[in-house]
Amino acid sequence: MSKINKVVLAYSGGLDTSAIIPWLKENYDCEVVAFVADVGQGEEELIGIEEKAIASGASSCYIADLKEEMVKDYIYPSLKTGAIYEGKYLLGTSMARPIIAKAQVECALEVGADALCHGCTGKGNDQVRFEGAFAALAPQLTVIAPWREWDLRSREALLDYLAERNIPCTASLEKIYSRDANAWHVSTEGGVLENTWNAPNDLCWVWTTDPQQAPDEAETVSVLVEKGEVVAVNGEPMTPYNALNYLNQKGAAHGVGRIDIVENRLVGIKSRGCYETPGGTIMMEALRAVEQLVLDKESFEFRQTIGLKASHLIYDGRWFTPLCQSLLAAANTLAQDVTGEVVIQLYKGQATVTQKRSLNSLYSEEFATFGEDDVYDHSHAGGFIRLYSLASRIRALNNQK
Repeated sequence: MSKINKVVLAYSGGLDTSAIIPWLKENYDCEVVAFVADVGQGEEELIGIEEKAIASGASSCYIADLKEEMVKDYIYPSLKTGAIYEGKYLLGTSMARPIIAKAQVECALEVGADALCHGCTGKGNDQVRFEGAFAALAPQLTVIAPWREWDLRSREALLDYLAERNIPCTASLEKIYSRDANAWHVSTEGGVLENTWNAPNDLCWVWTTDPQQAPDEAETVSVLVEKGEVVAVNGEPMTPYNALNYLNQKGAAHGVGRIDIVENRLVGIKSRGCYETPGGTIMMEALRAVEQLVLDKESFEFRQTIGLKASHLIYDGRWFTPLCQSLLAAANTLAQDVTGEVVIQLYKGQATVTQKRSLNSLYSEEFATFGEDDVYDHSHAGGFIRLYSLASRIRALNNQK
């Protein structure tokens, strides 16, 4: 393997990546550039992060504001597909990884690096998501994954490693939960959740109000959808990120968007997590409600097929593949008529659609009424049913012979 001169590390400021910087310098004798992606994880996570990276030994630190781009170019396209992994998970971590990896590659090419590095463990999905994106976008760059190389196997070992080198670190010895946060969601794993018989405790939820403690009065929000994208909330036009941020606040206050799931990781391990996606849950309900009005039966069925397949491709880190891009394009085509307004009631953990309308609606009260009408001749149904069931009729007649 050729000499590594400069590495761009996906840096979070946490214990793992703080230890990775000096480890890279010692084991590869290279310059380390820290790359920080702002995907809406919270301002408190970014305070002092550049100084922390430099103190750990990085030559420089780049911070990329990706919030608006992530919602517009990754979350909204995914929403159009209706992708929900294993029936419940709204893919919060999965949708953030491709844009982080893409921006990291762009940073590496800009600074003339010859390697990329991430702090993902060998047990998780994220190593596949990052490296799959790296392979698709910059296969010429070497990938370094310290967790697959080093012998630092515990938080205590990592803390001792930093202490021996006089590198400051605010991490504590005990880390009960593992969390990932961005503008779309917060995930919590570990701690009491590792035993599936344990109910989640209050520490498992960090964003949303306990539904039992949520307001006793329901609140409604009006969501305007244009071509499968949320463009306004309560009559106010908003950018994708601002719309999500606003709905996050509304949904979190009412305990909307909590799930507790045991999922199948790509690497073959089952893992349990508590996910909070308040604004995303509201957006998903709004889009699906408009779809009910405007998509015909076959189109809706195909959109469901797209959503199922897309959920696995996104979860498995295959965003930058022809198949995934084809599915996104198909969903975007179907979404061209998905325009309308939806009113959603927020109450005690639930986001319930109560009203919906669209100028493209295929719903006709004249045809759907159970009362008397002049537009539908009931006698026509007989011929339709006879032709529709013709194959079954012929099969039964053959059996009788």
